[in-house]
Amino acid sequence: MLAKFYAWFLTGSSAILSDALESIINVVAAAFAMGSILLAAKPPDESHPYGHGKIEFFSAGFEGALIVLAAIVIFHTSISRMLNPQPLSYLKEGLYLLAAAGIINLILGIQLVRTGEKTRSLALYADGKHILTDVYTSGGVLIGLVMVKLTGWYQFDGIIASAAGLNILISGGKLIRRAFAGLMDESDPDLLQQIATLLAERRKDIWIDIHQLRAFSSGNQIHIDFHLILPRNLSLEEAHREAKIMEKIIDDHFHGETSVLIHMDPCTIQNCPICSRNLCKLRQTRTESVIDWNRKTLTANKKKPFHEQSNSA
Repeated sequence: MLAKFYAWFLTGSSAILSDALESIINVVAAAFAMGSILLAAKPPDESHPYGHGKIEFFSAGFEGALIVLAAIVIFHTSISRMLNPQPLSYLKEGLYLLAAAGIINLILGIQLVRTGEKTRSLALYADGKHILTDVYTSGGVLIGLVMVKLTGWYQFDGIIASAAGLNILISGGKLIRRAFAGLMDESDPDLLQQIATLLAERRKDIWIDIHQLRAFSSGNQIHIDFHLILPRNLSLEEAHREAKIMEKIIDDHFHGETSVLIHMDPCTIQNCPICSRNLCKLRQTRTESVIDWNRKTLTANKKKPFHEQSNSA
């Protein structure tokens, strides 16, 4: 940030100023993100039984709002410079400083995004994406200022700053959208498909079907719940054992960072056509086709009212 402001001080370029203003947002947002990550890492307690992970969505939304604010300031500066172009001094030195800052940010941004994806931390991921947006902005500013140096057309300075502002405005909007999605527990198709594939690969014939699969991430924890249909002649102990086997499969896959709740439903006559358990004393009709387990089939709401299940049984 200091390097970019010094480059702006040397050159007087509004394009470099726009890049420097975004760096202020980077510093403020990084501090806010660090605080949210420390809070999100705290284990669940009596006041927050589901943990503190959702603070990361607030962090991402806050960062997105700051980016939008920076874009507005950049537009104001760039339009003024387009209407009143001014010569740029020490342009060569300013470009060197900007390039060095861009390289440092590129390394930092890539590492933050990778770590955020690995730990499923939206705050880290959002901060990394913001840093990379800053790199793209710096790259665009560099290219544009080289054009200014080659052509002497100083209106380029304001045009480049406007393009940089538009770029970070889009980036900020995406971050805000993702933060709202997390706060509203929006469905994550990739996560649901990952869980569905895992259960399909480890499927047992006693697990007749699954429905109403739901999952969301909060901090480093993944909360999962679904309904599991089991043969109705199993004892409570046997049904509990099957649920625990399923929980362990999921927990091992996500390295112990899960909270799994399984609601067990007894099978009915309507389940016979999709049941692959051939040696079953309860069977009323033959197996017609076993349902493939995927995101679409496992998230479907197939639960029937209790009185209908009782009548069918």
